[in-house]
Amino acid sequence: MPSESARSKTKSRQTLATRVLLRYGGIAIAVGVVLSGCIYASENFERFLIRDPRFFLPGPADYGLESPNLELHGVKYASRQQILRLFEPDYGRSLFLFPLATRRRTLLGVRWVHEASIARIWPNRVIVQIAERKPAAFVKLPAESMVRWALIDDEGVILDPPAKASFQLPVLAGVLGGESQEKRGIRVRRMQRLMKELGPLADNVSEVDVTDLDDLKITEQAGGNAVSLMLGDRNFSSRLSNFLDHYPDIHHKMPQATSFDLRLDDRITGLEESNGGR
Repeated sequence: MPSESARSKTKSRQTLATRVLLRYGGIAIAVGVVLSGCIYASENFERFLIRDPRFFLPGPADYGLESPNLELHGVKYASRQQILRLFEPDYGRSLFLFPLATRRRTLLGVRWVHEASIARIWPNRVIVQIAERKPAAFVKLPAESMVRWALIDDEGVILDPPAKASFQLPVLAGVLGGESQEKRGIRVRRMQRLMKELGPLADNVSEVDVTDLDDLKITEQAGGNAVSLMLGDRNFSSRLSNFLDHYPDIHHKMPQATSFDLRLDDRITGLEESNGGR
């Protein structure tokens, strides 16, 4: 039979184990109570944010007016009314339920909108900041039995010209409406690199033809005349500068020439309009 000392040690170990079990059990119960309390408080607070009218986004006071609690900044050419209509489902609802990500994605689908950010300002205000696209050129696009004018940015996005707006931009030829946006963007950026290389000489360029990306053509004002110049794929500035330096003599010798080939750096070839010969 176990001795009295052994029985005492066994009893002591059992008591210690019981105390440890009770201690951790109490901690677990306390943690559970705290978590339950936090969840309960969180749910109550969420219901408070959703239901309390102080957090509702107020709509316009009357038809045709704007909500004073929805601030829209950065809009110049985009349709202000089209943008504001996107937020109509949010009027009279809690700011807590406002779908930030969804509204931003919708804004990016509006023509002229390049970037957009939305901020919720508690208790019941929304601030929308718009960064619009920057047109790079005019383009002519076929539309049924006619041609319509449009604008295009450096990403190849076609933009409708806004009413009563004036842009000092060249015409970009060679862009097709049926092309992908990526291909249109490549053509626009090709034109922009050409214009950048030309520097001040670009001021008199009225049209850039990028039909062939390796053989760019421009329409330039020279001596009061509009001339078509084939610049090739490099040395744009030096070729144009050389042409302008010699144009008075060229025009004197070939007054009917309106098209010139500058693709060879050491020569200028003119095309006579009257007989089609060089």
